[in-house]
Amino acid sequence: MSKPVALILLNWNTPVHTANCILSLQQYCDEQLFDILIADNGSTDNSLALLKAQFPNLVYIDNKENLGFAEGNNRGLVYSINNGYTYSLVMNTDTLVDEDMVTCLKTHLDNYLQAAAVQPAIYWMHDRTKIWNGEGSFNAFLGTTKSSTKIPDTNTYKTVEWVTGCCMMIRNSALIMSGLFNKQFFLYYEDVELSYRLRDCGYELHYLPSCKMYHEAGVSAKVEKKEGFLSPVIHYYISRNHIWFLRRYALPAYYPVNLIYNGFYYLALLAYFILRGRKEKASYLIKGLKEGIFASNNLIWSPNNISIR
Repeated sequence: MSKPVALILLNWNTPVHTANCILSLQQYCDEQLFDILIADNGSTDNSLALLKAQFPNLVYIDNKENLGFAEGNNRGLVYSINNGYTYSLVMNTDTLVDEDMVTCLKTHLDNYLQAAAVQPAIYWMHDRTKIWNGEGSFNAFLGTTKSSTKIPDTNTYKTVEWVTGCCMMIRNSALIMSGLFNKQFFLYYEDVELSYRLRDCGYELHYLPSCKMYHEAGVSAKVEKKEGFLSPVIHYYISRNHIWFLRRYALPAYYPVNLIYNGFYYLALLAYFILRGRKEKASYLIKGLKEGIFASNNLIWSPNNISIR
């Protein structure tokens, strides 16, 4: 493969955002370094036809159905690995760049072979002076993940505990060792979980604040309904997958604190939904908590969930 980077954009009923993202990449980034792969998750708004008409020379993968963020991107990662690319750059479609981010991230991985993946500083689209996602960390005592919103005071990279699926360039040789996103997660925490598997393979994960991009955040999750703009199903995936992550990666010494802290949080959230009459959100949250606690390890961690096929 003549180009080293496969740049993967997962589209689901967001053709305008996807097109704007592509245009910004073509304007600011060195196209000699990357091919753009559009993986479509069964869009129902004619997205594929619209994008193919506007960008006929890209690679298109029709997933036929909504496979979620994890498996939807996995289809692009499999294509990238099987076609000999060195790196895969997973990006959300509701993002823009105004500099050559691809060269920046690729050069970093070229120079730091111990890094499996690297992410840029991700700023808010509506306020480009504020960070949306920066240094990823995990509070083992409380059992919570966090992304720093502090404006970086240095351009030097930092070794972090996890990198975000909003924008992460991954070394394909590391993916072959670790496996892909866990498709059982579907949406949310799949990037944190993959980050931990990459680290378990002996690699580092890097945050490079000198490299930046902009994110609108949550476009596909915003659905105007009677219970607000955030789709109720989001609470199902966040609660379930958070518990799954803790079941595998939390430190046993902190289990009691993890249980008390997160139990109180989810009970408070449930009480809020009930008091506000948000029955659908309450129902999805309860479902997520049940599956998070009681789903079998064989279901969650089956090797088939991460295999390259």
